[in-house]
Amino acid sequence: MTEMVFGTAQVRAGDPILPRWWRTVDKWSLACVLGLFAMGILLGLAASVPLAEKNNLPRFYYVERQAMYGGLALIVLLVFSMMSPRQVRRFGVMGFAVALLMLFVLPVLGTDHGKGAVRWLSIAGFSLQPSEFLKPGFVALCAWFMAASQEVGGPPGRLYSFITAGVIVLLLALQPDFGQASLVLFAWLVMYFVAGAPMVLLMGVAGMAALGGFFAYGASEHFARRINGFLSPEIDPRTQIGYATNAIQEGGFFGVGVGEGTVKWSLPDAHTDFIIAVAAEEYGLIMVLAIIALYCTIVVRSLFRLLKERDPFTRIAGAGLACSFGVQALINMGVAVRLLPAKGMTLPFVSYGGSSIIASAVTLGALLALTRTRPQGEIAEILRRRR
Repeated sequence: MTEMVFGTAQVRAGDPILPRWWRTVDKWSLACVLGLFAMGILLGLAASVPLAEKNNLPRFYYVERQAMYGGLALIVLLVFSMMSPRQVRRFGVMGFAVALLMLFVLPVLGTDHGKGAVRWLSIAGFSLQPSEFLKPGFVALCAWFMAASQEVGGPPGRLYSFITAGVIVLLLALQPDFGQASLVLFAWLVMYFVAGAPMVLLMGVAGMAALGGFFAYGASEHFARRINGFLSPEIDPRTQIGYATNAIQEGGFFGVGVGEGTVKWSLPDAHTDFIIAVAAEEYGLIMVLAIIALYCTIVVRSLFRLLKERDPFTRIAGAGLACSFGVQALINMGVAVRLLPAKGMTLPFVSYGGSSIIASAVTLGALLALTRTRPQGEIAEILRRRR
């Protein structure tokens, strides 16, 4: 009866795991991830050299570290993409618990690295940002709650997810890390929408978030300074936003040439938060459009593949992961062109940073696992296969 309704499985029993994975994974999204990583290495060759010289390190010290992190990230992505939805849920919940514990110890053991916000744990010479690893685990946990609430006699999962989201947003805001807090809240809103929440409720939550922003503006000097800088009609050319804006204008359509850019010598975060400014200056609008196209391809293809899914957890978690990944990239680039206030958020797979690239690999690995082809396609597809 199952085969009559859903069609026979595309995965044959006894298949080795790698051939089975290769047949079912979204190869276009996988290729886009590899393309983003390659662009990150290419831009790192230019953006990280000034920092290495400033710190009296070998010229390509940070590029080599990025390649090392990238190799580890690709292994993590491969492992996660081979998981079943149930395994994604289990590892996500366990990862959320560990990351949440690290968030609680940040006020005691954390450091701000001169950024004005305590976001990092320094362990054995390495810095770890717990909030980066918290996001995919948060999505898995809340999707589990929401999916369980749809079962007959199920728990009030939507309420549990709302409480979880509120606690996480509060913890992140206290660091203060309003960028990651807004990203977590956005992911929760997307999942709640996919799970069938009424628009009135979603608008109410958005209104509460706006009120929280007004409160944060009056209570946090760090937050107020960034908002004032964003709203100012004039840009101080000596600030990071000023340098980034000038670099994007200088780059034009084709860029000033490989290695000819100057913004990387002025921007302290040229290799992380403002790496898109380096891309725009040296390679021009062409490179920026290519990067945007890669992100859009991953998000759009993932959402279209999720439309075929009938498992609530897979559909809700996949939407949360895809949208949070895309919006993080959007926020990073929006800050660089002054469409958004400064957030201190990296560009996934492109910016330098071990926490960023490995957490992005976890996110995309889980997304690839949830969007793999399964024997539950649409009826029209099943009938076409039977002709």
